[in-house]
Order: sequence, then structure tokens, then C-alpha cells
Amino acid sequence: MTVLVLLAAGLGLGLWSLMVWLVPPRPPLAALLTRLNTTPAPPPILTPDSGGWAARLGSPFASLLRAAGLPGHTVSQDLTIAERSPETHLAEKAALALTGLLLPAAVGVLLTLGGRPLPWPIPLAGSLALAAGGFLLPDATVRAEAERRREAFRHALGAYLNLIHILLAGGAGVDGALTDAAGIGHDWSFRQLRRALNTARLTRTSPWVALGQLGEELQIGELTELAAALSLAGTEGAKVRASLAAKAAAMRQRNGAEAEGKANAATERMALPGILMAFGFILFVFYPALTQITNSL
Repeated sequence: MTVLVLLAAGLGLGLWSLMVWLVPPRPPLAALLTRLNTTPAPPPILTPDSGGWAARLGSPFASLLRAAGLPGHTVSQDLTIAERSPETHLAEKAALALTGLLLPAAVGVLLTLGGRPLPWPIPLAGSLALAAGGFLLPDATVRAEAERRREAFRHALGAYLNLIHILLAGGAGVDGALTDAAGIGHDWSFRQLRRALNTARLTRTSPWVALGQLGEELQIGELTELAAALSLAGTEGAKVRASLAAKAAAMRQRNGAEAEGKANAATERMALPGILMAFGFILFVFYPALTQITNSL
């Protein structure tokens, strides 16, 4: 009976999603008028991807999750850094949750047809647990990817500051130093810097404005501070070579301290398997003696 209820619920959910896809809801008039009267925002520097099979499978449910207020502010910022669209993320959440909800029911049906039925609480608990895990898994993945990219960008920004300082010391201008220094690296961080500078050149805006926007999108305060220092050099004629050198040295020291802390944490985690192996060896050696003592009593 529980399996039939789950299958009926899945069938009804599929029919509802098909109706939403065939007849999409119309946006309210107030939202359309607000969209027409709002000044367009500058184009984002980071570009999202299109997603995979999970995004295509869960796309009918993305509008429903969007209407429920998802994703949150923090997740939206992480999605921007990971270059993933909110619609793709919500579709993946819905697809994984639906897969986790129906998979135990399908296994229960197969076992029932094979003559080995399971008690109904087991498929129900498995469906709820897998559905919750599948719904939360994309958030954890995006958070980890965004943190990894922030860390990589901070390391690259330290090298970028050193290159700008060298070019300024060689007599280059601020704009030329920014562009030439960004053209040296080839990883994701330097590609974002080049994209920001190219956007500033094509839109005829100041390069430090584009760098400041990139810092806000990536949530990296060091890049925002760099943009503010460069704006002083470009507008007020301030000398920024010494401040750039100080910022680069401070970033190197902080990156070194973070790397040392992670190495110490990894060393402490490596001691745990050794302790477990020693405990297992002690049990293996003393278990026969303890068994004989217990039997003799």
C-alpha cells in the first residue's frame, strides 16, 4: 500500500509538472511594469553554465522553487562565484530530490515482485532521507566550489599585485600595468581579471570600476581595496607603488599562515587512522586472552 501511494504521488507530481511546462504561469502586471521602469544593471562579469541532465530533468520545478524564495542570498552569491545560474541550481535540487524520493520505492517494488518484500517503514524512511540529501547536496557542492575559487583567486591576486608593482616601477601607466599583468596568467582567476578589464574597455568605463564590481561579485575584499587604491591613482594621481607592495606582502603572509594551518590540521587528521589501527591491534592481541578468562569464570 505504501509503495502504491508513493507511485501515485510521483505520477501526480509528474502530471502537474507537465501541465506547468505546457501552460507556464503568467507574471503579474506589477512585475512587468517594474521591469520596464527599472534601470538595467551592468552586465555581469561572471557567466553561468547550462547544467547537465539533472538540470534538464528538474527544469519544470525550477519556477516553483523560485516562487518559494529559493535560492537564498548566500547561495545566490556562491552560485555567482561558481558561474552557475539559479535556474540550473534549482532544477538540479528538484531532480535529485525527486530521484531520492522515488529510488527506494522502486527498489521496494522490485523486491516485492521478487518475493522478498520489505517492511513499509524502511522504504519510507529511505525515501525521505534520500530526498532531503538530494535537495541539500547541490547547496553543499556550490558552497565548496565557491570557497575553492575564492581561495585560488586570493593566491592569484597576490601574484597580480606583484606584477603590477613591477610594471609600475618600470615606468608603465596604471591602465597599461593592469592590462599587461592580467595577460600573463592563464588560470581561472586571471581569465576573470582579463574579462573585467575587457568589459571596462568595451563599455568605456574605468578599469578600477570593473575590478571593484568583480570584487563584489566574488566577495573578495582585497580586490575591492585594490580597485579603491587604483581609483586614487587614476583620478587623484596618488602614488600606489608602495601600497601595492605592502598589500602583496600582507597577502603572501596571510596565504602562508593559512597554508600552514591547513597542513597542521591535515597532520592531526592523519593521526586518527594510526590510533584506530593501534586500538584494533590491541583488541586483536588481547581478545583471545579475554575470551579464555571469561569462559573460565
